[in-house]
Amino acid sequence: MRYRTLGGLRVSAIGLGAMPLSIEGRPDEERALATVHAALDAGVTLLDTADSYHLPGAEPGHNERLLARALATYGGDTSGVLVATKGGRGRPAGGDWTVNGSPRHLKAVAEASRKRLGVEAIGLYQLHKPDPDVPFEESVGALRELLDAGTIRLAGVSNTDADQIRRAREILGGKLVSVQNRYSPAVRDSEPELRLCAELGLAFLPWSPLGGLARSSLDGPSRTEGRARLAAFHEVAADRGVSPQQVGLAWLLARSPAVVPIPGASRPETAKDSAAAADLRLSPEERARLDEAAEA
Repeated sequence: MRYRTLGGLRVSAIGLGAMPLSIEGRPDEERALATVHAALDAGVTLLDTADSYHLPGAEPGHNERLLARALATYGGDTSGVLVATKGGRGRPAGGDWTVNGSPRHLKAVAEASRKRLGVEAIGLYQLHKPDPDVPFEESVGALRELLDAGTIRLAGVSNTDADQIRRAREILGGKLVSVQNRYSPAVRDSEPELRLCAELGLAFLPWSPLGGLARSSLDGPSRTEGRARLAAFHEVAADRGVSPQQVGLAWLLARSPAVVPIPGASRPETAKDSAAAADLRLSPEERARLDEAAEA
């Protein structure tokens, strides 16, 4: 396992996005715990969750409690594991995602998350999404208050643009450590934010880092869905004898030393496969080929 830096901490170059373990289609608890344990066995030390990762209208905090149980029942050393959670979104009955970035709400849900995780202070706490009805400065100001109170150790933002990242960094007095935006071979809208994170020394945590790869196979639907351009990832995978997902994650790591992908998993095998991407080194020729495919 290779490692990268997040807020002065050494974390695995590949994290685990735990969301699939708690939302629709989630596995039973035995398999969910086995998935987290498999990731830990593979050297993963960054676990990403949120208080809103649960079934609509039921069990707020389900994913956080699940990770707490997984860590408590793991037979190995977990002292180096960083649990990153988020606040500011909800999933009421009906399934629609809501946004609430009011300082009062963020401080209350952060404390609830801390208790569910069973820690003295949350390792990394992130604003899940800017609330259009609340001034961004007020939402990020709540993170500053949580830092000052010792409720959280590190602060990050998610689903933000470059201007918001700069503002958050200023509000937090330079204590912003990470940005979590959607980014993958198929979706590269956050390229400016990635470059900014590298410039400022912030970790960039792509969510849905494998989006599009499952539908970009060498034959069939990829041709009709306009996904043929990503077929190169499958071709390189076939040449190397690994999964296209591993190639996709290795490509992300090669984009910038700021990148720490957090692919989701709902099976132990998937968690292990993703973690193995940290040790997959692409040749300059492979990188150029994949860059061309992603940028087409």
